[in-house]
Amino acid sequence: MLKLDSIIEGNCTSVLQTIPDNCVDLIFTSPPYADNRKNTYQGIAIDEYVDWFLPVSAELKRVLKPEGTFILNIKERAVNGERQTYVLELILAMRRQGWLWTEEFIWHKKNCYPGKWPNRFRDAWERCLQFNKQKHFKMYQESVMVPIGDWSNKRLARLSDTDLKRDESRVGSGFGKNISNWLGKEVVYPTNVLHLATECANRGHSASFPVVLPSWFIKLFTNQGDIVLDPFMGSGTTAIACIELARHYVGIEAMHKYCVLAEQQIAKVKRPQIPLIPENNSSDKVYAG
Repeated sequence: MLKLDSIIEGNCTSVLQTIPDNCVDLIFTSPPYADNRKNTYQGIAIDEYVDWFLPVSAELKRVLKPEGTFILNIKERAVNGERQTYVLELILAMRRQGWLWTEEFIWHKKNCYPGKWPNRFRDAWERCLQFNKQKHFKMYQESVMVPIGDWSNKRLARLSDTDLKRDESRVGSGFGKNISNWLGKEVVYPTNVLHLATECANRGHSASFPVVLPSWFIKLFTNQGDIVLDPFMGSGTTAIACIELARHYVGIEAMHKYCVLAEQQIAKVKRPQIPLIPENNSSDKVYAG
């Protein structure tokens, strides 16, 4: 039985084994990174990372609904001046596990401050990898549309003959566009690069991300009343996003101090009314906590 709107303290893999099959609509999480932030978590050795994560991803695949989505926020690190490959290796291993690697979103940290190392510059991005169990999944693209932007004022003012039809790429890439399709539009679809600042209110956790990050994916892949799982809940950011958007959440967190912190953060959020059982969900194995 799955208790909704709760954070379960315990080992991620062990707790996942108690969750029913095919019961969550979206998984959004940022697991511990390899060897990083040892003061927050013990850290996982780079050469052990894939083997450590695969039992987790196997359980996540089991609990995710067939039409659901898994978003994995992760970032490889550099060691001795060289980028490590464990994230790429993990993607390949998860594909062998039966996952479809559908998309890769890039979170651009638009307020990242400058910096460098002898052979590279500071990272201002992280990966948000999208995995699915099947090719057909729930996705609500209109929910994340953005203002068209000031560029359109001049670009759409005078259209050429080629702007009025699908103009094929001059380099022969097979891509083309019809500029006139944007006439009269105030909002358009975004790209797969998310320009989001890193500020967040969760100051008690060294690896917290801003609420707008999970919120964006929650809007894109779920409806009100759907269930979102974060198996590495940390300070509760995903839960806060769910509450604000009228979704149910289930969190798992190994460390007691972060469970306490998350509950404190959650208690500050105004809760809208959420359907007890999500729409089109006939399961009798879920209930609101």
